[in-house]
Amino acid sequence: MRKIILNVAVSLDGFIEGPNGEYDWCFTDQDYGIEAFTADTDAVFIGRKSYEVLQEYGNPWPDKMLYIFSDTLTSADGNAEIIRSDAYTERIDAIRHADGKNIWLFGGANLLSQLLAKNYVNELLLSVHPVVLSTGTPLFKDLTERLELNLLDSAVYDTGLVQLTYSLKPRFDLDMLPELD
Repeated sequence: MRKIILNVAVSLDGFIEGPNGEYDWCFTDQDYGIEAFTADTDAVFIGRKSYEVLQEYGNPWPDKMLYIFSDTLTSADGNAEIIRSDAYTERIDAIRHADGKNIWLFGGANLLSQLLAKNYVNELLLSVHPVVLSTGTPLFKDLTERLELNLLDSAVYDTGLVQLTYSLKPRFDLDMLPELD
């Protein structure tokens, strides 16, 4: 089964964008492992807002399938598919079980919350930038349960950026057990 991996830039205080949607605080001076990461992916899960921002600059991944999660978007350009909320579970299951490389969960705090709630996210690759924004869009929103993580890897760059890779500890779901008489 393919892994869904969140790879995102985050401020030290946990924001993925500033109060006006800005991300000018993200370092772009070097690769930070993104080339190797993207080589191991062939699909991108992305929310509508992140997709629209991406479209302003053109699709940087024409060789990857984009899955855009939206109930309002009416069309998408290029190698893309829009997934509506009434089909999330079935489509995600089909995509995860299809042959292919890892899936990059690119953007959207709302999308991340939804996928975490359904236990779809396998790993978090957090590029923690040495900046405190104090306000903006938090990475983790609307979570109803604690997330327990295992540190898989860490890297420190000369710019002060720290990259942390975590897997999610499995959660035991009592609803998966058959009812006993």
